[in-house]
Amino acid sequence: MTYTGEVTRGGEPAVRTIGDLTMTKVSVGPTDNNAYLLACGSSRLLIDAANDAPTLLALIGPAGLETVVTTHRHGDHWQALAEVVDATGAASLAHPDDAPAIPVVTGALREGDVVEVGGCPLEVLHVVGHTPGSIVLLYRDPAGTAHLWTGDSLFPGGPGRTTNPTDFNSIMTDLEAKIFGRLPDETWFYPGHGNDSTLGKERSAIPQWRARGW
Repeated sequence: MTYTGEVTRGGEPAVRTIGDLTMTKVSVGPTDNNAYLLACGSSRLLIDAANDAPTLLALIGPAGLETVVTTHRHGDHWQALAEVVDATGAASLAHPDDAPAIPVVTGALREGDVVEVGGCPLEVLHVVGHTPGSIVLLYRDPAGTAHLWTGDSLFPGGPGRTTNPTDFNSIMTDLEAKIFGRLPDETWFYPGHGNDSTLGKERSAIPQWRARGW
């Protein structure tokens, strides 16, 4: 089946092959959170053990799991984390600015760190604003195309929710400098809720996002 990035809670996962990396996207929980299982060689990593541990553990299956990365501290992104970590023995990684609000964290991720999934490196980008410790993961496939897992920092249609002008300016500045200013239009991104998009589809709207203030 052609990958579209569209998933529904209780529906079939969507699977995409990205060079040596295989990504499985599933929607879980009452707020339709996306969780992403990445596999490269025999290594596997889960982005956001958001909810519905039985679904996530069935997705992980007997191959096991080495790592869970939590993109930020909001509870809808870690409801299943403790159960998944307990069942798999996986390391639990998050940014230290958000880690105290996440129930299980065994290691820290900071700007510029690299998380290895087999032979597939994921670079950590720290995007401040939705929360103090929000992170984005960047992977470049063998053809050079960039792929981003953005948590709640970037969606089709705008940045993640902020609650004051300081945080809004921060998230926009980081998105413009670290993502839109660095990566080309064909960069595909996978958000914490809803459908995927590309930077090219969103780039022209940046002045509108700035002007509206959210």
